[in-house]
Amino acid sequence: MTEIALIPAPRRTWPSRSHAGTGCSIDEETGIEARPGTERVARWLRSTIGAATGYPLPPHSDDRTRILLRVVPGLAGEIGGPESYRLRTDGHVVAIEGASEAGVFWGAQTLRQLLGPDAFRRAPVRDRAEWGLPPISVDDGPRFRWRGMMLDVARHFTPKEGVLRHLDLMAAHKLNVLHFHLSDDQGWRVEIERYPKLTEIGSWRPRTKFGHRASPLWDEKPHGGFYTQDDIREIVAYAAERHISVVPEIDVPGHSQAAIAAYPELGNTDVIDTTSLTVWDTWGISHNVLAPTDTTLHFYEGVFEELLDLFPADATGPAGFSEFVHIGGDECPKDQWRRSPAARARMRELGLADEDELQSWFVGHFAGWLAARGRRLIGWDEIIEGGLAPGAAVSSWRGHGGGVAAARAGHDVVMCPEQQVYLDHRQDAGPDEPVPIGYVRTLEDVYRFEPVPPELTPEEARHVLGAQANVWTEVMEDPARVDYQTYPRLVALAEVAWSSLPAPADRDFPGFERRMTAHYRRLDALGVAYRPPAGPRPWQRRPGVLGRPIEGPPPAR
Repeated sequence: MTEIALIPAPRRTWPSRSHAGTGCSIDEETGIEARPGTERVARWLRSTIGAATGYPLPPHSDDRTRILLRVVPGLAGEIGGPESYRLRTDGHVVAIEGASEAGVFWGAQTLRQLLGPDAFRRAPVRDRAEWGLPPISVDDGPRFRWRGMMLDVARHFTPKEGVLRHLDLMAAHKLNVLHFHLSDDQGWRVEIERYPKLTEIGSWRPRTKFGHRASPLWDEKPHGGFYTQDDIREIVAYAAERHISVVPEIDVPGHSQAAIAAYPELGNTDVIDTTSLTVWDTWGISHNVLAPTDTTLHFYEGVFEELLDLFPADATGPAGFSEFVHIGGDECPKDQWRRSPAARARMRELGLADEDELQSWFVGHFAGWLAARGRRLIGWDEIIEGGLAPGAAVSSWRGHGGGVAAARAGHDVVMCPEQQVYLDHRQDAGPDEPVPIGYVRTLEDVYRFEPVPPELTPEEARHVLGAQANVWTEVMEDPARVDYQTYPRLVALAEVAWSSLPAPADRDFPGFERRMTAHYRRLDALGVAYRPPAGPRPWQRRPGVLGRPIEGPPPAR
């Protein structure tokens, strides 16, 4: 059978044969037969493929070609896992069967790819009597349960419509977790009704550094924005319809200057004048961190109480990850705590040896608080220093070491090492690469990323939930810059997380590149401003804007 450019690569494809290998076509007479539990997938097909083709895709009647949607739980054992699916095009039927509704939905994504790049447009662009499909059968399911993207909306805000667009793009690549970075030194992005100044003050800054923090350039206009609580509910519901879990991140105890600017009592008031702080307008790690006081704990308990309502644990069902809440926990400078009489008194009260143990106590408080409410804490790998509460999970970003340590201690891990899958890092060493940050991480580098460290035993490796790519937006000042840094490398990450690939050195990157040739046309139809294989287009360059390139290969682990 001629190679069909499906991305991510499915487990198995073979020709359909029962009708002489004729495949089938979708036309204006085609209907959808949605069996129980698949009604949302039918609505999605009408809103996407129906819009692109101009066909109504009504409920099926016997005299029409039909798209059959059906949940077949037994496919979980036959193919592998609750998100597995089987697709078959044959005669007058396109059959999509899934082990769950999620499996049916991922099968619908494959159907869209089989129809060609025009199926990714929002309206018909040429007259067609029908849309042909090859005679094909597909058995497919993911390697990892957690297939994610972290979107930083704190450094540069992404309006709600942009977030919904990212969710659509994630769904098109069978990604199922949006790690939503909602707070940092440079901005607070979610409405908390009991603390209105978090958005009145904390959601905007008067100016912004342009380029790396060493750059002399500034964007002198105010920057800001936030999501109302109804915006968040809409984002979560929109994601759930696409079988994507949204995991919110509120960063504590570091990366909190925006919150302290809004409520100065949260900071170390016995060390600095916190009333003089503003939302930070540059990049890096602010030394203004939360005070380890009861006032701070009670404040953030109030924040998390509202978040738990906005991000319900059952939003994406038992196969999802909606029970997780990310608390950051990374890059917390301790110098203010060392100088703070209140922090020293807290350490004596708790019998803590040093400031690292104080941070562990802070994180542990919220791990217990969340667990008491049926939720699970996840944080950056610094949180394993000093021990973790049962059920807490780790985002391993400083290489593989944090993930290895956490898995060996019995904690679940999401692998997202900076050296491999931080998409703010530059894609080429050439002089035209815009605002070059970090190591060169090419499409091939991401494609050869392996989420499971080889030193883990099979039992330990079961704690690796999956992988995600992180999109930090300090030097991404608008949606086009985010697209450029994210795509096509997120496509490679999607295949790494979904497909059963061989060892990194044995992966068929030339074959992936061939499939990407067709996939670029899909991205064009979706309006994605990706980095072209030959390098940035003239308008994608940022001449004269200082970055921070790191020469040579990144550390191996």
